[in-house]
Amino acid sequence: MTDTLHLAAEGVSDHRPLIISLFATFVLVTLGITVWAGKQTKDATDFYAGGRQFSGFQNGLAISGDYMSAASFLGIAGAIALYGYDGFLYSIGFLVAWLVALLLVAEPLRNSGRFTMGDVLAYRMRQRPVRTAAGISTIVVSIFYLLAQMAGAGVLVSLLLGITSEAGKILIVVLVGVVMILYVSIGGMKGTTWVQMVKAVLLIAGTLLITFLVLLKYDFNISTLLGEAADNSGAGSAFLEPGLKYGIDATTKLDFISLGIALVLGTAGLPHILIRFYTVPTSQAARRSVNWAIGIIGGFYLMTIALGFGAAALLKRTDIISSNKAGNTAAPLLAQEIGGGPDSAGGAILLAVISAVAFATILAVVAGLTLASSSSFAHDLYANVIRKGQATQKEEVSAARWATVGIGIAAVALGVFARDLNVAGLVALAFAVAASANLPTILYSLFWKRFTTQGALWSIYGGLFSSVFLVLFSPVVSGKASSMFPDVDFYWFPLENPGLVSIPLGFLLGWVGSLVSKEPVDREKYAELEVRSLTGHGAH
Repeated sequence: MTDTLHLAAEGVSDHRPLIISLFATFVLVTLGITVWAGKQTKDATDFYAGGRQFSGFQNGLAISGDYMSAASFLGIAGAIALYGYDGFLYSIGFLVAWLVALLLVAEPLRNSGRFTMGDVLAYRMRQRPVRTAAGISTIVVSIFYLLAQMAGAGVLVSLLLGITSEAGKILIVVLVGVVMILYVSIGGMKGTTWVQMVKAVLLIAGTLLITFLVLLKYDFNISTLLGEAADNSGAGSAFLEPGLKYGIDATTKLDFISLGIALVLGTAGLPHILIRFYTVPTSQAARRSVNWAIGIIGGFYLMTIALGFGAAALLKRTDIISSNKAGNTAAPLLAQEIGGGPDSAGGAILLAVISAVAFATILAVVAGLTLASSSSFAHDLYANVIRKGQATQKEEVSAARWATVGIGIAAVALGVFARDLNVAGLVALAFAVAASANLPTILYSLFWKRFTTQGALWSIYGGLFSSVFLVLFSPVVSGKASSMFPDVDFYWFPLENPGLVSIPLGFLLGWVGSLVSKEPVDREKYAELEVRSLTGHGAH
């Protein structure tokens, strides 16, 4: 097997009607759900928060569907297949992050806001500047996250349909953007939530199937699986030990620390996760939804061991890289191999099924991300900044739908350039930006009486611009064969993830900005917010 991409396309050529049918079926079914939900969307509460009608279990399932993105299914499997133990660190970081969200953010955020993160930040501060900052930050973080999903969609469908031309790959990214816009503009939060629940069930079922087949091949002996993965990787025992990617030198060690900080702190600042807490009727349901999410997501990340190490054991490293240099197609190629190989009907069918599940994953997550950013634009920027609180609910929802189109176009345009980057790494960048700009401001607003408007602005803009600025001049964008622009070199910041610098800077700027501010602290407002965050009284 010298050219995996070619053989994969060749192996499924006779089953292309099945592949197209699976993709079309999922898209049509979920669009049907979206249209049904759209007919029940009557006002802004329905569009932004699904009418606050979802139970803790339903919201936990939807959070899982929103969180287990292309980074989880495609990116982590690829990272493990190429880098072994160091790749599995993504799974650990993504999971541990939920403890921060559960213990510090979920319940007080649900109690304190209405539709967006900006509601919480603006409660005790000046409305217009804080909402402007929150809206800009939400849109930037969401677009970073959307890049990963677009990259995953491009490589996945290209593999399945044997598309090798750049024009064809670009067309795939455009089509994903169109479907994403339809999901959000028609269905709002209700449609998006139901799509995410369906997707979570499909993803868990598909991952369980591959995990079972991989373990069955090795008689359920994980030690044998890991041993063969190490032998086949070409790295030997080092494949199962720390350091293959992040222990080469002092820079990679610092990059690992930076990545870990970003992963653990980033979830609690992700806009598309934060707005999910508003879809439940009570704070207790918000807490239960996070508990369900931790259980579902934890089970999934345990199974990434079988996905990643199974791909390392059964596929050649060169074949994974020849298909996609970032390893994003390792999981679908593993499904093909475990089903009987690229020239078998079983391999072609299993590849088609798993790829359809992965595509479902991408569509559901991009819908959640687009909803978060369009909601923030309409509610924070349009309704409260541009219209100064005078917009009707109908006008606000209309603005959100138009914002969906604009954000979708921006995501497609940027996603074209991110096709060859590892999607888990791209998501880690979004985590770093969220932890730098959003998390400090949320925590200070909820728990620090002395926090002021100036502190909030310094924290959001400082964390946002520093993280994005460092990414632009990092190896992610230029200077290396794996960069977004490999043929140019203008990077000077050595770390691939900016979290080690930008996250502490975001906290520091929020603290310093508040201390030097001459703005009087409204202690009564803080007391009201404290009561609201603990009890939910008067929030909705």
